[in-house]
Amino acid sequence: MRSTRALAALAVGVALTLTACGSDEQSNGAEESTSTTDHNDADVAFASDMIQHHAQALTMVDLTDNRPLDPQVQVLADDIRAAQGPEIDTMTEWLQDWDEEVPDAMSDDSESDMGDHDMSDMDGEMPGMMSPADMQSLEDATDAEFQDRWLAMMAEHHEGAIEMAQDEVENGQYEPAVELAGLIEAAQTREVATMNELQGQ
Repeated sequence: MRSTRALAALAVGVALTLTACGSDEQSNGAEESTSTTDHNDADVAFASDMIQHHAQALTMVDLTDNRPLDPQVQVLADDIRAAQGPEIDTMTEWLQDWDEEVPDAMSDDSESDMGDHDMSDMDGEMPGMMSPADMQSLEDATDAEFQDRWLAMMAEHHEGAIEMAQDEVENGQYEPAVELAGLIEAAQTREVATMNELQGQ
């Protein structure tokens, strides 16, 4: 009888333990799910940082104006401008809706130049960001040097954005932000491959 009771008690204990584990797993899964209304700190960081990251990319695109570019490079520059300006606007709206501070970055690419964006405090803080010295070297490059330098710098810049987007996909809660991060990761991965192919041609 004692053995039977002991076995029964053990079975109940195991069942309770498994039930508790299952509840924990379900709870964690719910916390990791995305929401169409709620956001978390990762979403705020993604929008805030990516606005500034995109702003520098638009500055780099503006530096291609009046430069001799191969047609494929011109298409890349145009595509970056067309995609990232509206993305800045979208992320700005999110931050405003969340009552979060919006970084001082211009979303109008026609006004995006090195004077509009104070990049001096962002060197090294975000992956792929160019330093003021890097940006100056690109602006000062000769026409013969410019295209390859621009491709190399923009590829590095994109790789940083891809890293930031992957972090949002893994940790973000706001579904539209997670979806945008996935689109950024896919688009910029394709563009990096194209840039690497075009360098030195």
